[in-house]
Amino acid sequence: MKAMLLGFVAIAVIAVGADYTLDQMGWSAAEQGASPSNVRLGD
Repeated sequence: MKAMLLGFVAIAVIAVGADYTLDQMGWSAAEQGASPSNVRLGD
């Protein structure tokens, strides 16, 4: 039981840390999808 709870805590810490780190590095979904060079202009 303790190992499972420790695993859940570890997953939460890794997820929050990765979200914060990637957001600071400019890898958020908003920054990746908001570039004017990524616009499709017709077919």
